[in-house]
Amino acid sequence: LPLPHFTPEYTAAAAGNALMAPPVRSVGPCLRSVNTRELSEVVFNNRSPRSVLPVWVDFDGKPRHYPVLQPRTGRVMHSYRGHLWLFRDAGTNDGLLVNQQELFIAAPNVNNADITLPVFTLKERCLQVVRSLVKPVDYRKLDIVRSLYEELEDHPDVKKDLQRLSLERSEILRNGVLE
Repeated sequence: LPLPHFTPEYTAAAAGNALMAPPVRSVGPCLRSVNTRELSEVVFNNRSPRSVLPVWVDFDGKPRHYPVLQPRTGRVMHSYRGHLWLFRDAGTNDGLLVNQQELFIAAPNVNNADITLPVFTLKERCLQVVRSLVKPVDYRKLDIVRSLYEELEDHPDVKKDLQRLSLERSEILRNGVLE
C-alpha cells in the first residue's frame, strides 16, 4: 500500500520545505517525493570539481540514481513540484550541497540547483583521503587510533543520510507543533 503523506502546503510550512510521510509501523518517518504532476524544469549546475551523482528520492523514499554530471557542467532536468533530490560525489559517495542545503525540493519558481562542495571538517577530509588511498580490507592494518577504524569503515551512504534527514525533519515538525 502507498504511504499516506501530508499535503505539500502543510509539510513545507511545518518542516522547513521538506516533504515527510508520517511514521509507519515503527519504521519512522520517511522523506519522499510527492506525486504532484506539476512540472518544474530546473538546471542542475555542477559547480564543483567533482563528478556528481544526482539522486532522486522516489515516492517510496528510495534513492534513484541519475546520470553523472561531470565537473563544471549542467543539465536541464524535467522534475516535478515536491520531488526531492540529493547530490553525491560519484566516486566517494560523499554528500554535496545544492543551493547551500543538503536536500533540493523541486518547485515551479526554482530554476537552478547549484551543486557545490560543503566545507568538510579536517577529520572528514582526512577520512576521505585515507579511504581514497587505502583498501577497506587494509584499514585495520594502519597504525592509527582504534576509534578511527570504525569511522573509516563507516562509508558515506545515501540511505543513512536520508534516514538522518528524515529524523531531523521529524524533529522540526515535532518542535513546530509543540511551540
